[in-house]
Amino acid sequence: MRNIFKRFDLRVIVAIVLTISGVVVLSDFLIFRLTYQSQLEGMRDQLKTIAQTSALLVDADKLLEVPLSKDGVHTPAYNDVDDLLKKIKAANHKIKYIYTLKKVDSSNIWRFIVDAETEDSADHSNPGDPYDAGRFPEMLKGYNEPSADSKIETDQWGATLSGYAPIRDALGQPVAELGIDFDARDVDAIYYRVLREAVIILLAGIVLAIVLGLLISQRVVGPINQLIVGTSYISDGNLHHRVQIRGDDEISELANSFNKMAQNLEVSRRKLLDYFYDTVKSLVLILEYRDQYTLGHSQSVADYAEKIARRMGVDSKTVDMFKKVALLHDIGKVGVRDSVLHKPDQLTETEWENIRVHPVLGDQILKPILTDLQMLAIIRNHHERQDGKGYPDGLKGPQIPLLVAIVTVADSYDAMTSSRSYRKAMSQADAIEQLEKGRGTQFHPDVVDTLVEILKEENQRST
Repeated sequence: MRNIFKRFDLRVIVAIVLTISGVVVLSDFLIFRLTYQSQLEGMRDQLKTIAQTSALLVDADKLLEVPLSKDGVHTPAYNDVDDLLKKIKAANHKIKYIYTLKKVDSSNIWRFIVDAETEDSADHSNPGDPYDAGRFPEMLKGYNEPSADSKIETDQWGATLSGYAPIRDALGQPVAELGIDFDARDVDAIYYRVLREAVIILLAGIVLAIVLGLLISQRVVGPINQLIVGTSYISDGNLHHRVQIRGDDEISELANSFNKMAQNLEVSRRKLLDYFYDTVKSLVLILEYRDQYTLGHSQSVADYAEKIARRMGVDSKTVDMFKKVALLHDIGKVGVRDSVLHKPDQLTETEWENIRVHPVLGDQILKPILTDLQMLAIIRNHHERQDGKGYPDGLKGPQIPLLVAIVTVADSYDAMTSSRSYRKAMSQADAIEQLEKGRGTQFHPDVVDTLVEILKEENQRST
């Protein structure tokens, strides 16, 4: 037996079998782990964002007016909060349950305030009904900051993932908690499907490894090295990488399986972007509920920003994400009072301070799901000026990224050419004149020139 393993060809065959089996196991592990975890983390981030945004819409004073008794469901305060929660639920099809809870003493037995389920539903809870929050650490944490469960819970109500956010009073103190349960059947199904496929691929890979081990060693070593390098690319997050192995033998089939696995992982990443899309739509619908002007303005700014970016040579992939983020540049205004947003008269200094905080609030809202710092800067810094007199960070000149400067110009132009509660819309010519006056002081000169060029071309085509 020892003499047999002294033969180089047999030792290479054994090494090939072990290497390919290891590659398949590693590939399965990466795809299984990254696919499921990416889906779960995407849903958790989306939950925290929607819970935090929704909690901002709840009037804490009105919520506390609801008596913690069964008769509380008949009070006007209960009905107002219940209507709001149902509108939020209708804005996102993934929300299965939405409710509010309150601490009444130092124990972990909390009390329901408003549960958006209909009263005749078996899942409905009345004001004052007890709930053992101590079973869920993230729920306890959610009384002070946005949080989400780290795993999917499966019980008689199905597979759900829950997110929580504090409801704060006028002094910023948490007085209750808003909870949202997502229907997590899709993610749960992905878990078992990927697990099943991983086992099948593993078994198929082992069989192929044994067959490939019988081939001539020199012919196999090169392709195996390609697979190893490909696995390294995938583990580093380069999901576009594919191995190129020509032929019609077993190792080329293994390469095709590897490429298929990499493609499946790339599809999973695109699904994360779909979750982002859903979040975008939910946030915009919530903002529309607060202020009909915001939706039209945000869409116009996103359209102008896209045109400017493409004309200035920004690559298409970046522009696609840029437009989605530009659509949300004013999302922080969900935290601004209606009386300030719609005031027809001149704002007081205190009211201006309330307005100026919306970029920071928008930055905090989107941080859980928008990890690209370049894109997040658009939300936070779109009111900065070239001369450093903007807010909230007082950035100046080259400190302001180009994409941020593009949104600033697009935002200002559309604001000037749109009617507001306190003034009529400017003409296009007057708006262009204002942009050119602010060229180099308030606005990036090249961005102003690009937008003016685009507008003139559009005017020529329309005449």
